[in-house]
Amino acid sequence: MTAFARRARALAAHMHPELSFVSFTLLSHLEHQPGSRATDLAAHYMLDKSTISRQVSVLEKAGLVERTTDTVDGRVYVLHLTDHGAEILAEVNDHRRLVFRERLAGWEADDLARFAAYLRGYNEGSSGTVPSDGEQLAEE
Repeated sequence: MTAFARRARALAAHMHPELSFVSFTLLSHLEHQPGSRATDLAAHYMLDKSTISRQVSVLEKAGLVERTTDTVDGRVYVLHLTDHGAEILAEVNDHRRLVFRERLAGWEADDLARFAAYLRGYNEGSSGTVPSDGEQLAEE
C-alpha cells in the first residue's frame, strides 16, 4: 500500500508539479461532492480547518477552485471546481487509468477479480473477504 501511495503522489506531481497529492485529493472530492464547505473537507479528512484553508487558497490561486455563496445560507461559502480545475483533474485521471491498464494488462482475469475484491473490501473497511468464485464482480 505504501508503494501504491508513493506512485499516486509521484503521478500527481508529474501531471501538475506545483500541486501536491493533497491538492489532487481535494479536487477529486469536490468533483464528487460539489458545493462542499471547507469545514466539510476538514471533517471528512480529519484535518484542522487551517490546513484545509491553506490548501483551498493554493487551489484558488491556481484557478482550480472557486468559492461561491451558498444559495441556502448566504453566510456560508461553498467550493466548486472551475472549468480549469475539472480539466486538470480529468487529465490526471485519464493518465492514471492508462497507467493502471498498462500495469494490469498481463494479469489473469481471476487475479484481477480477486485484486478488485480486495481493494473494494479495503475501501469499504471490511475484513478483506473475497467473494466466492461464483459471485460476479461488477466492472467499475
